[in-house]
Amino acid sequence: MKKYSKSLLFGFILVLEFAKSALSQEHKATPAQTKIIEKYLENGAFQFSYFSKEWQVCIDEGLKEDSTIGYLWQQKAMPLFKQRKYDYAMGFLDKAVFYDSSWLSYRAFMKCIFSKTYAEALLDFKICRQKEPKGRVMDHTFDFYMALCYLQQNKFQDAEFLLEGIITETRTQLGNDWVHHLELFYYGISLYESRNYPKAYLAFEEALKRFPQFSDAKFYFGRCQMRLQQVEKGLATIKEAEEDYKKGFGINEDNAIYEVYPYQVNWKMMR
Repeated sequence: MKKYSKSLLFGFILVLEFAKSALSQEHKATPAQTKIIEKYLENGAFQFSYFSKEWQVCIDEGLKEDSTIGYLWQQKAMPLFKQRKYDYAMGFLDKAVFYDSSWLSYRAFMKCIFSKTYAEALLDFKICRQKEPKGRVMDHTFDFYMALCYLQQNKFQDAEFLLEGIITETRTQLGNDWVHHLELFYYGISLYESRNYPKAYLAFEEALKRFPQFSDAKFYFGRCQMRLQQVEKGLATIKEAEEDYKKGFGINEDNAIYEVYPYQVNWKMMR
């Protein structure tokens, strides 16, 4: 996997964010609201850093014209989450969902990955699943994020059930090569936490076949080796994982630049 400089990666992520944001047609907007979005977002806030005062000023001006545009409320909330102002940001995101329920899955994602209010995230995701059983948000299924919530609540069998279902369905419908390394990683975590070390070993091993320098998966793979009486191999694997981490390889989700993901290894605590 190619490694990018932090500045280039950050710029690339910004472009991705704006590209995703530009897909406002997926959400409810009348012709009049679309004009407001173009004026105050595309030709307004998007001309500035989303951490700037100008970003918020432009959006506030748009909301003065029409306070019922969910997309404006979502864009007001988004940079605040990335500044870890979770409670403050959630109030705005709640308004986005109130005016446009299609933002519900995004709110569920933000609760899971950013504010880490897992019980609330599960409630949102369950509603989303009822409406769209095979729905996705931020490149993963609702079931995937629900599994993360269960892991963080120590409901390991619930997480295992969902992740095994995702992996099995992907293999059946698209083939083995389409199974995502992160799904295999978290499946391995659910098994590891349930002390099913042989199956966890296989899950981490498969994740590493897809992403050989995945430091987090390699760390837990080493832990499995040690649990299976391969102590020297395990220690060597963990040392290799640390070297991969120092090279910048780990969980490579877009939002990992802002937030620590569940079970992401804190190498400072390994000392």
